Amino acid sequence: MTTTTTTTPKKEEMLMSAVQCHDFAAFSKEEGGKLKLLKKFEPLRSVLSLDTVPRPSLEDDHVLIQTHYAGVQYPDALQAQGLYQVRPPLPYTPGLDLSGIILESNTSKFKIGDRVMATTIGTGALAEICSIPSNLVWKIPNANDSNRQEVHLSECANLGRNYFAAYHSLKVAGNISPQSLVLVDGASGGVGMATIELAKAMGAKVIAGVSETAKMKYPQSIGADRVFCYGRDESSFAQFKNNVRNAAAELGHPAGVDLVVDVVQGRLFEAALVSCVRPLGTICLVGFTAGQTPIRPGLLLVKEVNVVGSIWGRWAKENPELHRGNVKRMLNFLVSGAIRPRVDRIFQVKDFVRAFELFEKNEGRGNTVVCFREELRRAKL
Repeated sequence: MTTTTTTTPKKEEMLMSAVQCHDFAAFSKEEGGKLKLLKKFEPLRSVLSLDTVPRPSLEDDHVLIQTHYAGVQYPDALQAQGLYQVRPPLPYTPGLDLSGIILESNTSKFKIGDRVMATTIGTGALAEICSIPSNLVWKIPNANDSNRQEVHLSECANLGRNYFAAYHSLKVAGNISPQSLVLVDGASGGVGMATIELAKAMGAKVIAGVSETAKMKYPQSIGADRVFCYGRDESSFAQFKNNVRNAAAELGHPAGVDLVVDVVQGRLFEAALVSCVRPLGTICLVGFTAGQTPIRPGLLLVKEVNVVGSIWGRWAKENPELHRGNVKRMLNFLVSGAIRPRVDRIFQVKDFVRAFELFEKNEGRGNTVVCFREELRRAKL
């Protein structure tokens, strides 16, 4: 029999703070509600605000979480502009990932006070209190367990957006093994850094690509076997391609890399990435930070390259137990020290818009977190 554990909020506690997006910054509304793409986008701070909204109630097989930290990444900024794959009904609360403490639970899996990480169904994490289905919530292992390191809540606030996407690309879509060679572009960003860490934890070798030489230090710092700059023009793309092919041969893969995890796309895809993959190897499309460029099927045919899209959310929904197993493996990597998500920037909730502006200005890297409530323990950053 399921027992319900709750605390009864006082009347003044029935409201809470939450970030709200009221319009899409890249569009204007025409007559009839039709959206028209703007030549010059509105700034994100003009469509986002910190509002007072009703606190959620406890639903069946859900938990209420007191949010301590919520992640902000490039897709959150894209979504607020209206340029992401999904446009939520307005207004909405952005955010996929959060970490915090269980406030209320009607499932025996969790009790009040449990330290947890959670993912939403795409939006809703940037709120003081979140109602989350229990199957999308995971306990964070404690340091007093044997052979485990202390994991600060802030370190778990971007696992879904970054590490879930990377793990899905590497194992579900890419099916890598300890003998595999992986190439990842956008390697100084959140998904790119997560891909490097997870691939290395799985025993694979990694070649990392970044757009600027100043960014090379980030993938180098977490163990990428080779790091190269692909720049932003055809000449630098060609040099990058040659560097990767030579490095692949040095690393024991003269035919090319087994898997490319591509978060950039754009002109780099055809100019370099396709030629870096071995015959029957795979390019896994995760994003398109450089824009979307048409893919010529004839080139893929000649090169014998598989191209697959990677969106972990659908697969997780259809394979919930397999997904929970994947997340548990990631958490084991985390507490063993095999991966160590950094917290590159923490913004207090009153300054949340600055987190979005990092990605609006293409200045985001690693993990960016908004703090609703500090965890008193010291983070090992």
